[in-house]
Parts: sequence; structure tokens; C-alpha cells
Amino acid sequence: MIHEVATLTIDPARAADFEATVAEAQPHFEAAKGFVSFALHRSVENPERYHLVVGWESVEAHMVDFRESEGFQAWRALAGPFFVGTPSVEHFALI
Repeated sequence: MIHEVATLTIDPARAADFEATVAEAQPHFEAAKGFVSFALHRSVENPERYHLVVGWESVEAHMVDFRESEGFQAWRALAGPFFVGTPSVEHFALI
């Protein structure tokens, strides 16, 4: 299993709406092939910054199966308007 860690920056004045939108979008991740887990973390020191942490069976499950799905398009349509700048995404493996 790997974890996708997406760093998302939003306008902190829109935090409540963003968090509700992420909850609305979560089923699109859960329905994806290779999905394992889902969590959203907000920075205490930088309240405009979030980490979306999604567990996947493999990098391919995220980058191919999910990214090429309608679920990904729905996620971006819902959450994209909140982004201030381009999200950064990395994949991590437990050591």
C-alpha cells in the first residue's frame, strides 16, 4: 500500500465550505479501484494548508485507475474552485 499526500492551499475564509465539499467528494475516492483509506488534515500553523492523505493499493491505482476515472473528474470539479495554486502530490510507502 502507498499513501498519496496532496498538499492543498485554499483561502482559509472558505475552510468550512471546502471541508464540506471534500466530505461530499469522498465517495468518489471510495468507489475507485484500489482505494484503501481517506483522511483530510488541516495545518494548525498554516490554516490555509491541508493534506489530503489517500491510501491506495499501488501508485498505478491512483495515477492510472483513479486519475482516468469519472470520480477524479468529479473530485476536481467539486474541489478545484477552492484551490489557490496548483496542488502538489507525492506518494509515500511505509518503511
